[in-house]
Amino acid sequence: MLGNGMSRRIVLAGGSGFIGTFLQERLVADGYEVVVLTRFPHDPNGRVRQCRWDGQTLGDWTSELDGACALINLSGRSVNCRYNERNRRDILESRVNATRILAEAVARSKDPPPVWLNASTATIYKHTFEQPMDEATGVIEATPEAKDVFSIKVARAWEQALNEAPIPTTRKVAMRTAMVFAVNRGGVYRTLRSLARWGLGGPIAGGHQLISWIHEDDFCRAVEWLIDHDDLGGPVNVASPNPLPQRDMMRVILRERGMPFGLHATRWMLEAAAYIHRTEAELILKSRYVVPAKLLESGFKFHFPRMEDAVHEIESRLHGKLSPRPQHSGSREPQSVDL
Repeated sequence: MLGNGMSRRIVLAGGSGFIGTFLQERLVADGYEVVVLTRFPHDPNGRVRQCRWDGQTLGDWTSELDGACALINLSGRSVNCRYNERNRRDILESRVNATRILAEAVARSKDPPPVWLNASTATIYKHTFEQPMDEATGVIEATPEAKDVFSIKVARAWEQALNEAPIPTTRKVAMRTAMVFAVNRGGVYRTLRSLARWGLGGPIAGGHQLISWIHEDDFCRAVEWLIDHDDLGGPVNVASPNPLPQRDMMRVILRERGMPFGLHATRWMLEAAAYIHRTEAELILKSRYVVPAKLLESGFKFHFPRMEDAVHEIESRLHGKLSPRPQHSGSREPQSVDL
């Protein structure tokens, strides 16, 4: 853990996106000084410093790395789009280029951060219904049925850019993150609850595909845990220990939303809907059976290991029945459910 005399500055690249927005709020609440690297600096609350960067070239922002306690990179174009040629290029280059330029900046730093958490994705693992994918035994392989060839290509290149970074004194962690359930707009949970609202949240293409997910609170706590624990490096699955089939996930959301049922959808219906909404069916069709072995083995305790509790907490906040978590540094000693 960070001592009182150590720097509390975290450099957060891509901190103005969906995940970065609530992560920076959590880090500030827990006493960190947060510096966000963004293409469009703007902080109406004045709680974080923002530095301009383009994700491709060195600049004045590099000085923020000197003496920082951690670097977190969440940069990357959203995958919620059609995978045409231009979007494929932007998705790949936005991730790889940002990682490479950060690697160059860290390598040039006189006092580099001791740890670098770089975003990755749980989609890197093979489409499967039966084999749990942990960091040691998980299979990295595309499956034509899941239409995930491009996604796995991106994930491999993304992690390769991190692994090749010539920074021997900085611990590198590739966060293979599952779907993050959060209150903020722009995330997958808002989309899922809107389907439930209109009674459209039934099984899709059979509904047997496994959904790996994590509550926003556990995601933020996992980030701080990874910063504090020097023995954790390489790929780390950032996901709840309890993935569940798509049909069961939607049943939980429908029940919490007070809906008696959700209409079923076939694969071709999903393909058509994805085309209309300018996104890809892979986001729902692929079975992601991801388990957080490294986090559990290191002693991390999830506050929301069960989706029922996660969905109830989020819906309670959306309806104003539950206040946000207390603004104190409670993540070091979590009071949580033992698994």
